[in-house]
Amino acid sequence: MTGLQKFAFDTEFDSAGGVAFQAPRPKTHFTPEEVEQIRADAYAQGERAGLQSVNAAQARAMAEVAAACRQALPTLAQVAHEHRLGSAQLALACGRAIADAALTRFPEAPLQAALESLARELEAAPRLVISVAPGLADYVQEKVGNTVAATGFVGALTVRTDGSLAPYAFTLDFGDGAAAFDPQAAAERVSAALEAALAAEGLHAEPLIPGT
Repeated sequence: MTGLQKFAFDTEFDSAGGVAFQAPRPKTHFTPEEVEQIRADAYAQGERAGLQSVNAAQARAMAEVAAACRQALPTLAQVAHEHRLGSAQLALACGRAIADAALTRFPEAPLQAALESLARELEAAPRLVISVAPGLADYVQEKVGNTVAATGFVGALTVRTDGSLAPYAFTLDFGDGAAAFDPQAAAERVSAALEAALAAEGLHAEPLIPGT
């Protein structure tokens, strides 16, 4: 059963028949000033409603953009990581090519650098045996003689060939100490260290674009 609604009369009379209450009648005639005010109020109300609708649409759009960015970030981080890996591998390949060309042109350069860094140890050594890859003994004997003398070494110097050494590799034996260099092993150590650093960094590296 529905509830009863009290009926309201527009006009009520008292016991003497006089008008006790009369509801105001809707206004049907307006002055130009009133019409202008009504128009301005309606325009303002419509403008507010339009702005609210636009703001709501903007908020929804921004929320959708933010959601899309959150979904894209893992993919972007993976792409950036793969870019770093590719750049590192390219840099290593370029470095190896340059190193190979330098060793071909100056095969004695690493040996001279090693002798200079070991100058103090060689100064008091009674002998120095340099072992190099096949085909380089005579060349090295000629090129490093002055370098050995500059270290202060006055002992017996022997340069010999060792067939077990890789191209451009060498060993130094100076009695109380020894040193060795293998270009291929050195390149592999650099590559392993770089790969380990990139793996540890993973997807948490600094952004490719500063400030992002």
